[in-house]
Amino acid sequence: MSDMAEGKVPRRVDIAIVGGGLVGASLGCALAPLLERHGLTVAVIEAAPLPTDLDAPWQPSFDARASAIAEGSVRHFRTLGLWGDLAEQASPIRHIHVSEQGRLGATRLNAEELGSEALGQVIPNAWLGRVLHRRLADLPLAWHCPASVEQIQPWNEGHCLTLSDGARLEAGLTVLAEGGRSGLKERLGIESRERPYGQVALIAGVEVDRPHDGWAYERFTADGPIALLPLKGQAMELVWTHEAGQEDVRLALADGDFLAQLQRAFGDRAGRFRRVGRRHAYPLSLVTARETTRPGLAVMGNAAHALHPVAGQGFNLALRGVMDLVAAIESGVGRGELPGSAATLADFEARRGADRHDVIRFSDGLIRLFGLDSTLLSHARAAGLVGFNLVGPLRRTLARRAMGVER
Repeated sequence: MSDMAEGKVPRRVDIAIVGGGLVGASLGCALAPLLERHGLTVAVIEAAPLPTDLDAPWQPSFDARASAIAEGSVRHFRTLGLWGDLAEQASPIRHIHVSEQGRLGATRLNAEELGSEALGQVIPNAWLGRVLHRRLADLPLAWHCPASVEQIQPWNEGHCLTLSDGARLEAGLTVLAEGGRSGLKERLGIESRERPYGQVALIAGVEVDRPHDGWAYERFTADGPIALLPLKGQAMELVWTHEAGQEDVRLALADGDFLAQLQRAFGDRAGRFRRVGRRHAYPLSLVTARETTRPGLAVMGNAAHALHPVAGQGFNLALRGVMDLVAAIESGVGRGELPGSAATLADFEARRGADRHDVIRFSDGLIRLFGLDSTLLSHARAAGLVGFNLVGPLRRTLARRAMGVER
């Protein structure tokens, strides 16, 4: 993708998306109908160089990170005309098993019980990015890549952005979708609440000795939650939460020793672990921006909210935000409003507020509940898992929430 900047002459665009990762790229794709119907102009600024040949033969990597895509997100991608391509490398989640180490009781969620083919899908991030960027390459977008925002200042009814490639943009709406990489939030005076969990997520690809049949697992242990997500073949994505500082020991283990410790902690319900890829560690905190909108500005994705991965809701929450922002922009344009107007962004915030609050509260509460080491609470949690498995309507309600189809 080429840089379309022309010297230092300011260029007016309706929307500037800062960040061309999964959230920013999804927003660019979702804006496609508005480019055609309303003639909106959009620029995307991405700091990391992108692959030059998006149509080269796909080389799946055993070590690639993956994302759990809820059924509601699948529906959004269908609406965008992207699901056909994404499905080529997607692995369906047909069942979810939730349990606690050392306690009886488990909760099982099944797609069939909800009349659905799957509760969600697991897609390698590299494939998800490839499909999104291949679609963006066909759209009339101004790409600045690789480029970063060196200066951002309020301007008229939006912001003026000075880029590292020498370009200047006057944007009616600037969308911060690049996580915490550049510190743009701080430069704009947007503070974040940060609550460190004192935990680190160890992520790796593992292989089991039998077909997983679409099962995903969440296992709460004394060391932290263990999540397994189904991938192609007999591969699974492992997310193993550790107390901060304890992950170094397992990162240094030989593969065989690591798999033996994983087997002891997780048990045999998924089969025997027989292979592990490269291991990566990420510190975990609950981070929420104190402001997610201002006139001419919207904060999205990890820049707005970084969640614990235990519930797999981070990207799904962000994608719902993408779709709600596009809906608010289209509604505003229909009323004669600019994409960055206060009225348009108030509409967006009204659409997002309750969903964002509920998901953050649920994810954070789950970690805190299972992180408390109390015999009484452990028995109560076990009884809750047993009871929850027996109460069909309640279980189905949770499943539909997790699928992103009930808000």
